[in-house]
Amino acid sequence: METRVAVIGIIVESPTAVEKLNNVLHEYSDIIIGRMGLPYREKGISIISIAVDAPQDVISALSGKIGSIEAVSAKTAFSNVITKCEK
Repeated sequence: METRVAVIGIIVESPTAVEKLNNVLHEYSDIIIGRMGLPYREKGISIISIAVDAPQDVISALSGKIGSIEAVSAKTAFSNVITKCEK
């Protein structure tokens, strides 16, 4: 199995979406390297960056689940760092 490092950029436009987003992130917590969140109070949004290391299809599934939450958008940037993982 091969894993890749990626960053998922997330914009949350409504506080009501936060609980759903956190539930999805908790579901994938085993692949999350780190998370940084910034409230942009003047615009009423939150900006979140998630660093992950997992197979590309797992990262894409996570990004898709995040993007399906109402008032949340997500984009993923994959690194060219690919690691062979024995599982």
